Amino acid sequence: MERTNSRRPVIAITGASGYIGRNLMTELKKHADIIALSRNISTKENEEHVTWRSCDLFSLKDAEKALEGADYALYLVHSMMPTSKLTQGRFEDMDVILADNFARAAEQQQVKQVVYLSGIIPKADRLSRHLSSRLEVENILKSYRTPVTAIRAGLIVGPQGSSFPILAKLVKRLPVMILPKWTQTKTHPIALSDVLNSLQKSIGEESLYNRSIDVGGPDVMTYRKMMGVTSQVMGKKRYAVTVPFFTVRLSRLWVSVTTGTPKSLVYPLIESLIHPMVADPAKSVKGISDGKVSFREAAENSLRENRKDQSSILARLKPAPVERNVRSVQRVTIPNGRDADWTARYYIKWLPKLLRPFVKVETTDRYQYGLRPAFMKRTFLELSYSKERSEEDRALYYITGGLLAQVNEGERGRLEFRKIPHTNQCIVAVHDYVPAMPWYFYQYTQAFIHLWIMNRFKAHLEKDQWTLRESYPLQPES
Repeated sequence: MERTNSRRPVIAITGASGYIGRNLMTELKKHADIIALSRNISTKENEEHVTWRSCDLFSLKDAEKALEGADYALYLVHSMMPTSKLTQGRFEDMDVILADNFARAAEQQQVKQVVYLSGIIPKADRLSRHLSSRLEVENILKSYRTPVTAIRAGLIVGPQGSSFPILAKLVKRLPVMILPKWTQTKTHPIALSDVLNSLQKSIGEESLYNRSIDVGGPDVMTYRKMMGVTSQVMGKKRYAVTVPFFTVRLSRLWVSVTTGTPKSLVYPLIESLIHPMVADPAKSVKGISDGKVSFREAAENSLRENRKDQSSILARLKPAPVERNVRSVQRVTIPNGRDADWTARYYIKWLPKLLRPFVKVETTDRYQYGLRPAFMKRTFLELSYSKERSEEDRALYYITGGLLAQVNEGERGRLEFRKIPHTNQCIVAVHDYVPAMPWYFYQYTQAFIHLWIMNRFKAHLEKDQWTLRESYPLQPES
């Protein structure tokens, strides 16, 4: 990476307060100005060459502001941990929104390159949810004009993070380890320092634009072998017994309970361990792919750092504060040739048909909608179409009133429809919605009804794609 016009390049780092982001920022700020992006920056202070910006990547407007002035951007985000008091939806669908907002913002702000830390994608007929999501995010980032470099890594060995600390906890807490069949699967661990080196060398390297690069350390090992080496490094004698009937479903529960790690994090990771995660030589680049630090050395360094900095690590592992709001995200299949705007308009027409004779939809004008019970004059939810923030592949409605919604200054509850690039799938999402009714009552009434409605909408769209395509026009109504 070279200086731009004799000035220090400006690099935006998403997830700057996370495990990879913190370590990468320490290295990059030696020769670049950093825009450190994080959802919550209340405890962060700017320093020389580092400027913190609050950024909720579920908001396209936030993403655009966050990347303003950036030459390059690093995408280190995954959405396995919830950020709302109530989250309905799969992490894969939330990852779609985050990646699409980031890619749109990077294009709008004319960022020169996006570097994405992904996972090694094995050759398999069916990938795990976690790896499928990584690949889908990669494809979404590449769907816009900004060049993308994807660094694909397997198990990253470092003092925090996810995979290696889970493995270390298993070794530490279990004198006798009952190992499932998947622990015989080969993987390609890589030290944190080698990953940081790969990411740094990729920034601004035009020969790597729009490429996916596998990286790995000098050792290819089974998970059982890694556990054995880790126990040696810890100085603990451990006994291992392989049990072939220990399924992945049972394994993920066992790992979560044994290590005390949230299911939302453990389950997708364990499901991925059935795949061999070994770097493909055909996707390697000299100086980028070939990690130098052995697994044993990386494990020793990781465990040493854990002991030195245990108190601050525990503080960083505390879950981020969540606001009293709701996020609900579902994926639906739409007719070929249709877009997000069509899906939004069709949903507004379809909803009262589903709920009749109990609910009516009132249209003030083309951009204002009100949902009200048939026996009341007051609306229980009001939606305002945002013409300036919408386009064919993204339709946005703000929740602007109604008996069921709290609408205060600064709050931005919204309903959006977003088409996934190069597919016939659409994400329908409610963001930052604050219910007016008591939380416990809301959770078991309105929230349940919304999820039921979305499941019915999904089934309805999938039932007769041809009829919908022929019966409803693509162009907006006048």
